[in-house]
Amino acid sequence: MKLPVKYSIRNAVNKDIPEIKKLVFGILTEYGLAPDSASTDKDLDDIEKFYFENNGLFAVVINESGKIIATTGLYRIDEGTCELRKMYLDENCRGKGIGRYLLEYSLEKAKELCYNKVVLETASVLKEAIGLYEKYGFKEETEGHLSSRCDRRFYLKL
Repeated sequence: MKLPVKYSIRNAVNKDIPEIKKLVFGILTEYGLAPDSASTDKDLDDIEKFYFENNGLFAVVINESGKIIATTGLYRIDEGTCELRKMYLDENCRGKGIGRYLLEYSLEKAKELCYNKVVLETASVLKEAIGLYEKYGFKEETEGHLSSRCDRRFYLKL
C-alpha cells in the first residue's frame, strides 16, 4: 500500500516534538481521553532517546505544506516484542487510507527491527482503530500492563 501522493513519511526528530504533542494531545482530547505527560506520554519528551536509541522507530506523515498529520511509534518491550504506540491521524485526513498505510508501515518496520510480536494498548472509544487492528489480525489479550487511559490490549505475532 502507498501513501496518497500529497503525503510523505519520515522519521521524527526531537525538533518535531511540539507539533507531535499538539497533534496527539488534540486527538486524545477529541475522544475524551486525557493526555498524561507524567507517564503514558512521557516518551514524547525525547523521541530520539525513547525510540531510536532503544531499537524502535517513531515516524510522522507530513502533508504537502510540511505539517505533521499522523504519527506512529514502535517501542521496544524486550528482544522479540515491540509496542505499537502513538498511532494517531488528524481528523481531517481520515478515510483516505493513511491509517492502513501507517499500520502496514509499522508492521513492516517491526519485522525489519527483528521483532516477532507487536502489542498495543488502546481505549474502547477508538472504535475505528480497533476495527483496523482486528482486520489486520490483532487478537485481544487480557494480561499485561495497561496505561491509565487504555482499557484494551491487543497483540499480533509476525
